[in-house]
Amino acid sequence: MLEEEKLNQEETNEELHEEVQEVKTEEILEQMEETGESDTDNIEESDEEGTQKKEKSKFFKKDKKEKKDPKDEKIEELNDRLIRTMAEFDNFRKRSEKEKSQMFELGAKDIIERILPVIDNFERGLDTISEEEREGAFAQGIEKIYKQLTTTLEEVGVKAIEAVGNEFDPNLHNAVMHADDEEQGENIITDEFQKGYMYKDTVVRHSMVKVVN
Repeated sequence: MLEEEKLNQEETNEELHEEVQEVKTEEILEQMEETGESDTDNIEESDEEGTQKKEKSKFFKKDKKEKKDPKDEKIEELNDRLIRTMAEFDNFRKRSEKEKSQMFELGAKDIIERILPVIDNFERGLDTISEEEREGAFAQGIEKIYKQLTTTLEEVGVKAIEAVGNEFDPNLHNAVMHADDEEQGENIITDEFQKGYMYKDTVVRHSMVKVVN
């Protein structure tokens, strides 16, 4: 009996030992599998890091290659200076032309102001000539000279300011006399004592006039 129990006990111990061994073996296999996965992950991560490093290296190399040559930078600088100089010269040319035009207009205005009294004297002299005398050669010669002078002035841009019958305009007329007239409208010019003139768009001399109402 004792021997049988002993044998049974030994068989039971062997079975337990085998079961323990199987459990340990399974645990080792599971750990190996887990370790293998983590190694794979580590390998993938290291590959990604390597790729990023390569890309960064390529970027910096490309950046170095794209750096401009000193000669190209000098050419661009000179080209920019040339463009600026040309723009400044063009502005200077336009400004000079404008100043010349203004000087010419001022000079022309000064000459016209000197000629206007001559025209005034021609007109006064012609007004004193009677109808009979107008048929004479002398009177006709004076009138032709007067017309030639006024035509020449008109061709260069000088024109008389209209006054009689028009409304008074302080920009064009100089009122030296006022009167009341019920038959006339408000601020109407009835008489002109001295003719006014304009050179292009500039008033050379205001008209001296009489205004009613």
